[in-house]
Amino acid sequence: MKKHNSSPKNFLFISRWGEILDIAYATQNEGHDVKLYIEDKPSREIGTGFVKKVRDWKKHIDWADILIFDYTGFGKECTELRAAGKIVFGGSEYTDLLELDRNFGQKELQKHKIKTLPFKEFVSFQDAIAYVEKHPDAYVIKPSGETQELKQLLFVGSDDEGLDVIRVLKAYDKSWGDDFGNFQLQKKVKGVEISVAAFFNGKEFIKPINITFEHKKLFPKELGVSTGEMGSSMFWVNHSPIFDATLLKFESSLVKQKFIGHIDINCIVNGNGIYPLEFTSRFGYPQIFIQRAGINEPIGELLYKVASGQNFRIATKKGFQVGAFMVVPPFPYDDKKTFELFSKDAVVVFRKDLKEGIHPMHLKKVNEEWLITGNTGIALLVTGTGITMKDAQKMMNNRISNVIVNNGYYRTDIGDRWLEDSDRLWSWGLL
Repeated sequence: MKKHNSSPKNFLFISRWGEILDIAYATQNEGHDVKLYIEDKPSREIGTGFVKKVRDWKKHIDWADILIFDYTGFGKECTELRAAGKIVFGGSEYTDLLELDRNFGQKELQKHKIKTLPFKEFVSFQDAIAYVEKHPDAYVIKPSGETQELKQLLFVGSDDEGLDVIRVLKAYDKSWGDDFGNFQLQKKVKGVEISVAAFFNGKEFIKPINITFEHKKLFPKELGVSTGEMGSSMFWVNHSPIFDATLLKFESSLVKQKFIGHIDINCIVNGNGIYPLEFTSRFGYPQIFIQRAGINEPIGELLYKVASGQNFRIATKKGFQVGAFMVVPPFPYDDKKTFELFSKDAVVVFRKDLKEGIHPMHLKKVNEEWLITGNTGIALLVTGTGITMKDAQKMMNNRISNVIVNNGYYRTDIGDRWLEDSDRLWSWGLL
């Protein structure tokens, strides 16, 4: 673990669900003082024994040299703290809306003269069914607002007449009725799904740019239900046509809105163009942990430099980085009884005492043992790096084989799509 090159600082991490534990723990191991606040009550055991926890983050504002917010929804607080002179890594009300309100995000893309896929907003399933019947096509059902956190509700249709989408909408109507909230129907296009991401220091994007390929389905070969994510592969580049056509066009708006943090835009690309799908105007999970595996400088120092507006270049590894979540029941579902029966307080066992590339997720530490806690069943993120994708996968798989998680499961194909995706991206001039 690399130590910091400057004086130790006080880092206050404000977390929605405890996802930021790995970064907080790494920052502490670099020699800084760290405190972690978790908003969600069922998640508050996460991080116990790893880092110091606090019950009320606002009581520690004066103590902190830097405050780091790990999720959307804190934009107002971030803006107020910056106005008061604090160094803050986090969102703004504008960037919160980019992610949380899909309709707003799509309109902002259009406002910035970025090509978007046709979409329509609904609050009624019956209205959506009537629309698909009148305009038959392949669609994606995208929950918006609060329900978009329920990733299993996202449905990607495959029928060109929209018949599968109609069946799913009818099922949602029966099970959710008027309690679902608003959602989008977006026209589906075929191509490569790819994300471009970058850190932003309040004045400009920090190079290099990160290119990420997400793996959202539960099972290999994109089978099963949609999860938040099961793993990602990535690499870093100095220049990207996709970045130039999307995020770069938002640079002046991000300056105006006083955004300082990390932002990602997910796209579908093909021979006809680049089509942005959605923003993630915060750390991505597991993206930030896999990024950390590819960054050759202390993560705490990097976040401080970004938040304090410094202009620098991130030192990154050549080649590729991959990462896979190791999860336990009931993931990806919400079932407290199943979690308590099969997973709560289960011990993460290491065959050899080697923890490099092992990123703690929903864990606590008791007598130096790592125990699963929280309520969702995300135990670990395991990463690997290498000059080639195969090298990175081999390192990750070797590290996974060193870990025993009872009832654990993970995807075995993270990074396999690169062979096919890279050929197509090269042919379209996007690499």
